[in-house]
Amino acid sequence: MRRLTLDNGLRVVLDPRPMAPAVGMAVHYAVGFRNEPEGRSGFAHLFEHMMFQGSQNMGPSEHFRHVQAAGGTSGASTHQDYTDFYQVCPTSALERILFLEADRMASLWLTQRNLRTQLGVVKEEVRANVTNRAYGGFPWTVLPAVLYETFPNAHNGYGHFADLDAATLDDCQAFHYQHYAPGNAVLTISGSFAPDRVTDMIQRHFGRIPARPVPSQSQLCEPPLTGERRGTHHDVHAALPAVALGYRMPDPVAQRAEYLAHMVLSLLLTGGENARLTRRLVRERGVAASVRTGCGFFGPLQARHPDTFHLVAAHPPHTALDDVLGETDAELADLAATGPDEPELARALARSFTAAARGYDNLLVRTRHAGAFEVLHGQAELVDELPYLLRAVDAAQVVQAAGGLAADARGVLALTPAVGALR
Repeated sequence: MRRLTLDNGLRVVLDPRPMAPAVGMAVHYAVGFRNEPEGRSGFAHLFEHMMFQGSQNMGPSEHFRHVQAAGGTSGASTHQDYTDFYQVCPTSALERILFLEADRMASLWLTQRNLRTQLGVVKEEVRANVTNRAYGGFPWTVLPAVLYETFPNAHNGYGHFADLDAATLDDCQAFHYQHYAPGNAVLTISGSFAPDRVTDMIQRHFGRIPARPVPSQSQLCEPPLTGERRGTHHDVHAALPAVALGYRMPDPVAQRAEYLAHMVLSLLLTGGENARLTRRLVRERGVAASVRTGCGFFGPLQARHPDTFHLVAAHPPHTALDDVLGETDAELADLAATGPDEPELARALARSFTAAARGYDNLLVRTRHAGAFEVLHGQAELVDELPYLLRAVDAAQVVQAAGGLAADARGVLALTPAVGALR
């Protein structure tokens, strides 16, 4: 990989892959919903939508039309600590895409009409994905409020409608100036391209954007938990009760080996029908209908510290919550006491290596994750290194990870379904 930094502070990661059939491009801005101020929950996601509403040379939604006309695809997403805008297109269309991204970084077109329209679009997205959907947004929109204390870590990233309605055009303009500055962004290009020629394109389109002050990152660290925290969430659309457990994870930069051990631990617990928790909770004890675990609400290494290891289990109405917790704790205690056996660990390591290696063969996944790893951790090369780092996790590290998932250091969120669903 090659790196360069423009005079205005824009960081660039070039990842030439001559055998790729196309080129992927992503711009990651170091702003997510953990950067939102109180009273403006949901604003980072709203602003992701506003970025497609036109710029000096493009009208509303014309960005999508230009990308599609060039034979490409385009999208965006808002995460805890970044927002990314991405495209995959033929190499011949790369300069057009660079122009489009630079144009909205430099001169986003913000109007009251666009704001009003996108407020409606965002609310409808929340209704479709959360409020009118069984288990919608569970657990990422609600578990953080149990596990964390500070507003950046604890609030719902989709936001409250009252906060969204209070957003003004001045808020949008200030947000773009503060967070969508070139020095707060990483441009990543991966695929089939000539690096020197593309560097000239980048300088031509992005180099003209004036430098602006870069905001400092939010202070996210919190004191360790000193006891279990519990909460409840009612879901009128859910068919079965469920529970979500959240544990704070090691620092993904300062304690990377320990973080990666949690990724392997997740596979050991729920990575298949014969995985430990799946076997115990679902097949043997019958206290859960399904169970899954994961690192990070949006995937491993997709957030700064603190990040969350979560477990979600749906269970029969007659099963007590404490029965699910008890069986979970017993299995974690067994693993912490004896460790995984050699074949079990070997299977988990092979699966983690294969999944990561195959994932980064996908051009879009590789481009987006390289940019995310750079903007979050300063290490785009993780797209190549991660499979091997995971394969190097040993049994002692897994034991330590399992032992750290303690009952007195977690959040427990019980989901109760509609009354009729319990009959």
